[in-house]
Formats: sequence, structure tokens, C-alpha cells
Amino acid sequence: CSHFDRLEWETEANAALNSDLKKLLMQAHLASSLLAHMKLHTYMFLFWFFSGRYFVKVAWAWTFSLLLPFIGVTTYQFARSKFLYGPTKSILIVLRRLSALLVGTAVWYVCTGLFVYVENLTGMCSTSSELNEPRRLYANKQECHQDNGIWNGFDISGHSFLLSYCALMIVEEMSVLEGLSVDQNSRLHVVINSLFVALCFLTMIWVFMFLCTAVYFHDFSQKLLGVLVGLAAWYGTYRFWYLKPFSPGLPLPHIPSSSKKYSYSR
Repeated sequence: CSHFDRLEWETEANAALNSDLKKLLMQAHLASSLLAHMKLHTYMFLFWFFSGRYFVKVAWAWTFSLLLPFIGVTTYQFARSKFLYGPTKSILIVLRRLSALLVGTAVWYVCTGLFVYVENLTGMCSTSSELNEPRRLYANKQECHQDNGIWNGFDISGHSFLLSYCALMIVEEMSVLEGLSVDQNSRLHVVINSLFVALCFLTMIWVFMFLCTAVYFHDFSQKLLGVLVGLAAWYGTYRFWYLKPFSPGLPLPHIPSSSKKYSYSR
């Protein structure tokens, strides 16, 4: 096929991926009850047990560490090739775009803190204390666990929130490739390709871990609320705030999605 046919296919594929990912996250959540009765769920649990310790618990750290060089390199190259900015101006644009990671960190910190607050506010501690002992009041989940108790509260799924938010954020940031022009024989092309593949692999892990969370942990309302918070965080940033002048901005400023003049050949 011709060069422009490939560019059109890549642009449409990236737009479709962004749209389909949001639908996939919701469909995976709704299909969890069916998968729980299949033999596949045993293997999913084993995969979750071993990889969850090294990926999901530090999901934002993995997302941050890969997006940091990707946003830095692609934004700098985009500013130099598209707008013909000098090094100083390009670096300022890079710093502005990298502030999206600070926003993401703030979203992660505030939302997870809110989830903990809601669980402590709505919970009660169940312990195996003897009947003749006075019943102790516990202020939070941590105090309850120190006495080997079980805290029963409304535990909004932090994994459902974070995994959905990270996956959507990665897909949004990778849209810069639609307007990037890089020499295919350069080292920069190899670096960007390597980061792109790593981010795609990480996104697949997040989607699969999201599915495992939907099958094994929390009840329906807790998981649904976690997903909705993740979608709201994505929408509030990339579909609202980042359109404003005083914001980190979008990965593709001033470039319509149908434009094929500037494209990154993968």
C-alpha cells in the first residue's frame, strides 16, 4: 500500500484504540462475574499473585517512569520539527508537557487518600476478643489490623481506578506519534520505538490486571465506583482542563486528527 494509505491507517488505528480502550475497561468490569466461573480464572489468579506484587502495587511508578522519557523525547522532537523552535523554547514546552505527570501524581495521591478516608469513615472492626473484655473502638483500619482484626468498610477499588486511569493516560500521550516526524535511520527513531513498545506492553498488563481485579476483589459497586473515578480523572484532565491555556496542554497542539502532513512512520 502507498505511504499515505499507511499514515491514514495508523491515524485511524490510534483513534480507534483510544475510543475502544474506554469501552474495554467497562466491558471487562461487567464481564467479571462470567469469567469467575471459568477455568481460566485459576491461571489469572496465579498471574495476578506473582505480577501484582511487582506491577499493580506500584502501577503509577511504572507508568511515570516510562511516560517521563517518552513525553520528553517526543515533545522536544515535535517542537523542533513542527514549529521550528530553538532548544530553549523547545525545553520550555517539554517542561510544560511533563507537568502532566505531576498532575497525574496529584490525582493518584488525592483519590487514593480519599478512598482510604471513605473506608475508615464507613468501617467497623471485627476482632476475636473474649466476651468479658471491653469492646474497643478503633479509629481506622490500621489500628484494627494491629489487633489482628478485620475492618469492614466501603472499600472503593483503588486498583480499578488507577489501572483505568494509567491505561487511558498512556494512550492519550502516545497520540503525539500521529504528528511526529523522525528519520527512520536515526537513533532517536529506535529510542522512540522502544518506548512505544514498552508502553504498549505496559498498557496490556494494566488492562489484564484490571480484569483480574474485576474477577477476584471488591464487590460490584466498589469496582464500578473506582472505574468511574478513573474515567472522571481522565475526562477532567485530557478532555477539559488540558484544553485551557494555563495547563500542561495536549500532546498534539494545533494539529487536527485528520492531518497527514506530519506523521511518524512506525
